[in-house]
Amino acid sequence: MDVVRCTLCKDAVAPMYCEVCHIDLCKDCVVEHLSDTDGFHKVVSLKQFLLTLRYNSVCPNHPTKQCEQHCEECNVRVCGICVSSKEHDQHKKEDILKILTTKKALIQKDLLELKNSVYSKYQEAAENIPIQRADVRKHSEQEIAALNEQREALHKEIDTIVQRMMTEINEMDKQYTPAIEKQEHVINKTMNEIKQVILDLKSLLETSDVGLVCKYKSKIEEFRKLPPKLKIFLPNFLPQKINREQLLKQFGSLSIFSIKTEEQGYTMPSPEAESSPSARPLLDVPRLITDIPTYYLYNVSCLSDEEIWTSGDNKIMKLYNLKGELLKSVKTKSGYQPEGISVTRSGGLVYADSEDCSINLVSGTQIQTLIKLRDWKPRGLCSTFSGDLLVIMDHDVEYLSSDYDDDDDDYADDATKVVRYSGSTETQTIKRDDQGERLYSIGYGIKFLCENRNMDICVADHSQGNILTSDNDRIHIIGQDGHFLRFIHNCGVQDSSGLCVDSRDNLFVAELRTGKVKKLQYYKSTD
Repeated sequence: MDVVRCTLCKDAVAPMYCEVCHIDLCKDCVVEHLSDTDGFHKVVSLKQFLLTLRYNSVCPNHPTKQCEQHCEECNVRVCGICVSSKEHDQHKKEDILKILTTKKALIQKDLLELKNSVYSKYQEAAENIPIQRADVRKHSEQEIAALNEQREALHKEIDTIVQRMMTEINEMDKQYTPAIEKQEHVINKTMNEIKQVILDLKSLLETSDVGLVCKYKSKIEEFRKLPPKLKIFLPNFLPQKINREQLLKQFGSLSIFSIKTEEQGYTMPSPEAESSPSARPLLDVPRLITDIPTYYLYNVSCLSDEEIWTSGDNKIMKLYNLKGELLKSVKTKSGYQPEGISVTRSGGLVYADSEDCSINLVSGTQIQTLIKLRDWKPRGLCSTFSGDLLVIMDHDVEYLSSDYDDDDDDYADDATKVVRYSGSTETQTIKRDDQGERLYSIGYGIKFLCENRNMDICVADHSQGNILTSDNDRIHIIGQDGHFLRFIHNCGVQDSSGLCVDSRDNLFVAELRTGKVKKLQYYKSTD
């Protein structure tokens, strides 16, 4: 049997085995491995592990035999009898211990990715469902209100039309009524005259007075001419047949309803998909790729490689493309400017509000409060690649005084800190790096941080108009383990404020006074 070498040092013989991490260990590396506080370990002798493995590797087809190999084509463990059988004779086989080690390592890697990355992403998606449901309900209510408003508008128009026609009818009534009354008066007067003439004629027929009869003159011609007939042409309402299609066009219509699923733009790449940034060398001089004109800036955060969220000295957060074109605007819940903004893995926008000491999530048209702070004010934040939130905060009341002692370490440690949150639970507090240096200066200067794909934390401190030091505008990068990596400077950055990185680890820097966002490359290309 080949000698088993230590997985860590690659040199010494490994008599021990960690059943949790599934690695072989020499005696010297056992101590170092057990001192790792990041996880639980169970180290046993390699011999004991192999005996246990052998005990658990009884052949399912030949119970008296132990399986020492694994058939890759059939994906089953096999014993010596199985190997010599025709069923597995031409199949590729591997040592079962090697297969076990490889599979356990894969299981461990998948477990960590599911726990630390994938599950948190699904949690975000689940948390977004009630917001999406509320958005749908709110949208439906708005559309129903719009329908009622249109209905009222149409009713109002119909009422106006009817009222106008009724007014016209009344006006016409006022005009033809006097004409009829005049005609009536003329006819009645003539009729009275005719009645009187009839009485007079009857008297003449009965009288014996020859003189009265001789004086009679006929008026029959006068009465034969009848009065003119009054002709009135009254208007008639001509109702049109209601055309539902035309009415629908006039009233309006609903747009097409559809339910679609789309791939999310924030799928986490597998560890093998891209080389780790920590394995890539840094450029000696960072390269300016482009600058994007916007407005007076404090913060910047990448929604994608082509779109960036920004915020400045007002309550409005704005989404731009790399051409500087405004795509979208969102107002803060409190009506005050945000202290920091960041985009989550699922594409939601989170912002810090020092006015009400809260961290908020913008999703669709809804703003949800995620975290409420007590005695601390948020001064900046970023959403990490693991789904956590890193929040910079200053003490709310006690450290507002300007007469602080910058050399008082206890005072400084209690003035400003960075806190890591998993959901709304505080999981880590960072005040200094491993060299004992404070990450930020004391006071309410503008402070920023961001994280790259290797979980390196980049921090910037804009107190007194400088970045971390008082002699130049520069940014420093802190490694995942807290070690200082390097400065980024001499790249034409002026009055730097917000920071963020895209999926290719290009660094976006917001310039406070120029209103520009500068895109910098500080890692060497992997091409």
